[in-house]
Amino acid sequence: MPVVSRKRGKALEAAIFDAALELLTSGGFARMTMEGVAGAAQTGKAALYRRWASKADLVMDALDATLPPPTAIPDLGSVRGELLQVMQVYASVMNSRVGNAMRVLMAELDHEQAKNFREFLQGRVLGPSTSAVLAVLRRGAERGDVRPGAADPLVADVVPAMMLYRAKLCTGRIDREFCERLVDEVLVPLVRP
Repeated sequence: MPVVSRKRGKALEAAIFDAALELLTSGGFARMTMEGVAGAAQTGKAALYRRWASKADLVMDALDATLPPPTAIPDLGSVRGELLQVMQVYASVMNSRVGNAMRVLMAELDHEQAKNFREFLQGRVLGPSTSAVLAVLRRGAERGDVRPGAADPLVADVVPAMMLYRAKLCTGRIDREFCERLVDEVLVPLVRP
């Protein structure tokens, strides 16, 4: 019989995160258990509890490890091009497995449970999105293709708000057509000088 070596370190962590996201997206947060994650990752339950006190902690670490780092949008010479770039970056995240996992959490958790994830989502998803849009708008204002005062957090919140609305209440997919329409029909007219 072949000898199966135990996973350790980063390989074990990756297997645990993969199992956690798979169980979260396939069965939901309420049905996900530490025992199920341990079984799917082919490790013991104790290995999970040594690292994470709860499944909520495990899910947040799995999401954090899977989300790409915030991306700076390069100067493309036009606010439209740069806003489209922001939209494409966040659309790719929202359409990925980690985006699907975040939608499952948002749909399933009640207000009280969501408190645990609010700070995480603000720090890793909403905050970076708003910052990226603000940077684009400030650059556009310096070039003259954005009206003065449009680089405002309320204006910047339109991108994550519309993306979350689309992902949670509509089709779930954020395609290129949606990104272009949001930029051309909402954002550019909103900030135009």
